[in-house]
Amino acid sequence: MTETVGKEILIEGVDPRELYGAQNVYLEQIKSLHPALKVVARGSSLKVLGSEAETQRFAKRMDSLVAYYLKYGHVSSQVIDQCFSGGITQDDAPVDKDVIVYGNNGNIVRARTVNQQRLVKLYDRNDLLFAVGPAGSGKTYTAIALAVRALKEKQVRRIILTRPAVEAGEKLGFLPGDMKEKLDPYLQPLYDALNDMIPPVKLQKFLEDGTVQIAPLAYMRGRTLDNAFVILDEAQNTTLSQIKMFLTRMGRNARFIVTGDVTQIDLPHRSDSGLVRTMEILRGIADIGIVEFDKRDIVRHPLVKHIVEAFDRMTGEGHVIPSERE
Repeated sequence: MTETVGKEILIEGVDPRELYGAQNVYLEQIKSLHPALKVVARGSSLKVLGSEAETQRFAKRMDSLVAYYLKYGHVSSQVIDQCFSGGITQDDAPVDKDVIVYGNNGNIVRARTVNQQRLVKLYDRNDLLFAVGPAGSGKTYTAIALAVRALKEKQVRRIILTRPAVEAGEKLGFLPGDMKEKLDPYLQPLYDALNDMIPPVKLQKFLEDGTVQIAPLAYMRGRTLDNAFVILDEAQNTTLSQIKMFLTRMGRNARFIVTGDVTQIDLPHRSDSGLVRTMEILRGIADIGIVEFDKRDIVRHPLVKHIVEAFDRMTGEGHVIPSERE
């Protein structure tokens, strides 16, 4: 007679609600794949009862599923089938080469345009990248996806997102509310992107423990940013001295991406913007890449592309910055 054993499997580092699915749909699928076992979910652990061999096999497959989720932040019915048939191991990578990261609710974040793909490609061999182009071209979203992937794959320990607040003057004292309430309207686009890619419970934990930090540019002064993926957004609204201050925060094992749209400068004088000048100064330095996004990369509502084109024709502000070498 086969001996029955009990085993407790801890689900560490994962919100069980994400792993088990809405109304436990994934949990029920997992149970159905091992009908000889009795499986009971209790918070962040599974109680398993059955033969020793079957229990051990189940535990190994659950470890594989948890490892997949920790790496990609995503599970599906197909992933569960593959994990429990031995078709996925912890070291497996996405089959789709354009996938950057698996987001929430089955959302797949991929490099959808030529220049988004180019940004991903240049990231692999540059520590500092500039991504410039029109609104809606996906430059910031792609950069944040790369940051989330780097965090999930433990290439960095934290993500830091920053942008100049209140045009570039950052005179926050005139706004109502506490500091967070003053800043949130300017930083909301960054929260929106993160909410697409990191489960809400985990994102909240990351924000509380400092794994993910979102702050105005003025808060970068005096810091040394080690083991971090740092993104400066809306960089067209920084002065030359501000962007120099930001770039010199780069510490050990740090990756920096600077994004901006030189046709939307909010400074009192367009010549105050340090973004274009900085790229001219740094052009040709090893480990620095520049990607120029254009109207072909716009992935918002189709009208956005026509709006950008119309304004370019009227104002002549369709400034083009030569692309960095690949």
